[in-house]
Amino acid sequence: MKEDRSSTNRRLAAILAADIAGYSRLMGEDEAATVRDLKAHQAVVLPLVGRYGGRIIDTAGDGILAEFPSVINATECAVEIQTIMATRNEAAPESRRMRFRIGINLGDVIHDETRIYGDGINVAARLEGIAEPGGICISRQVFDQVSRSIKADFQALGPRTLKNIAHPVDVFAIAPPPFVLRELWPPETGAPSQYHVPAAPKIPFWPMPRADGDRGRAPRAWPISHCRRAT
Repeated sequence: MKEDRSSTNRRLAAILAADIAGYSRLMGEDEAATVRDLKAHQAVVLPLVGRYGGRIIDTAGDGILAEFPSVINATECAVEIQTIMATRNEAAPESRRMRFRIGINLGDVIHDETRIYGDGINVAARLEGIAEPGGICISRQVFDQVSRSIKADFQALGPRTLKNIAHPVDVFAIAPPPFVLRELWPPETGAPSQYHVPAAPKIPFWPMPRADGDRGRAPRAWPISHCRRAT
């Protein structure tokens, strides 16, 4: 029996998925303080979605799912979220800091009056899952559209096999300005390509030390929360 496509509404959309890294631990340590802090952060972060022309689909728990008609707007929104959160976290003890992980994908979605559906949403959610706390991961489709429009540095992480996604996804990480991503490991380890986009002046920082047990592992894109200004 053929699918009736006449009643199926589709559109191309940029999907932003976000959650708080270590949220379960934070809740386990102090539920009341975690809920209070989350609501305070959401009061600042959630309005950004509308300001960039997006629409919030879901905010269950610590998560955010939003869609944007413009992939550039979606990415700019993600960069601003991470920049604002980095500033807000400065006053909090390290153990109580809330850092969003964000994934962005561009894909075809099925939609109705209130919800959106489709594999493109699943990809965004999986990209969020591999992003560093305080970081942003995007698909190749997003990178191709925003790499010359967004003032940030991009690092190619290569094809990644994501859970329940049929084909490998070519992944890129973004560091919001004024911080930048840098090659942390020597070329012989197979470090991925670095994409530098003309942007704000680059501020030097010391990369996180590499543990002995990390030898041979794929390089990681350290986000804003892992960078320190040089003195």
